[in-house]
Amino acid sequence: MAPISTPQTPFGRVLTAMVTPFTADGALDIDGAQRLAAHLVDAGNDGLIINGTTGESPTTSDAEKDQLVRAVLEAVGDRAQVVAGIGTNDTRHSIELARAAEHAGAHGLLAVTPYYNKPPQDGLRRHFSAIADATELPVMLYDIPGRSGVPIDTETIVRLAEHPRIVANKDAKGDLGRASWAIARSGLAWYSGDDMLNLPLLSVGAVGFVSVVGHVVTPELRALLDAHLNGDAQKATEIHQRLLPVFTGMFRTQGVITTKAALALQGLPSGPLRLPLVELSPEETDQLKIDLAAGGVQL
Repeated sequence: MAPISTPQTPFGRVLTAMVTPFTADGALDIDGAQRLAAHLVDAGNDGLIINGTTGESPTTSDAEKDQLVRAVLEAVGDRAQVVAGIGTNDTRHSIELARAAEHAGAHGLLAVTPYYNKPPQDGLRRHFSAIADATELPVMLYDIPGRSGVPIDTETIVRLAEHPRIVANKDAKGDLGRASWAIARSGLAWYSGDDMLNLPLLSVGAVGFVSVVGHVVTPELRALLDAHLNGDAQKATEIHQRLLPVFTGMFRTQGVITTKAALALQGLPSGPLRLPLVELSPEETDQLKIDLAAGGVQL
């Protein structure tokens, strides 16, 4: 069967939203970040999201964010797309972060829906448009109403897609019907932002993933994607089902917490978390080991 034709993939197909490693005393672990970035790219990632929520962006300073972007670019920028998370609930601050990321050399920007202040759709449109106007970098929207409190409506997505630098959307809305319409009408490159829905979103037109479980199963995600693109639905489904324990286990609690625990179990850079996030309990760690093992992850 011929490969399935797909839209342009401006940031590649498999990206991991990378954690931010810290040292034992809670400072940035720049060497650890570079080693982890190299490990993830070696595993098969086309790109990395730096300074996203999984990177503990709510508790890192602007200066630390800049350091991280520069460090990861130095480590893997010639081999992978380095996309900087710059979204906040303050448009002016988001623009400042976007310009700093561009100056540091980032390849693209991830802009999450403004959270907590719950702007109307016109506010969302103006917010994202202002960010896209502020630099020459391509922008990936990030639609995650479970965290932001506000969805990006399909009509808003369609209007934003008219901007030449808004080229993609990370979908964590969990609504395949809305996704289907938005993909069809916007023409944006669509990335699954919910690992459990990676395969279903591919089936309605997504081009790839922005993953958390990519920290531990990137080769499997790549195999799932390749099977889908080659028209082998049975193989893609089999891989999806094998990964169900990983999808479940990595989100039994907040994803950064379990991801850092999983990396530590594998001897990879992670370090402690910054409050208000806290480490897994011994019982939770034991359950994570069971979940990962059930999904074929070697610890």
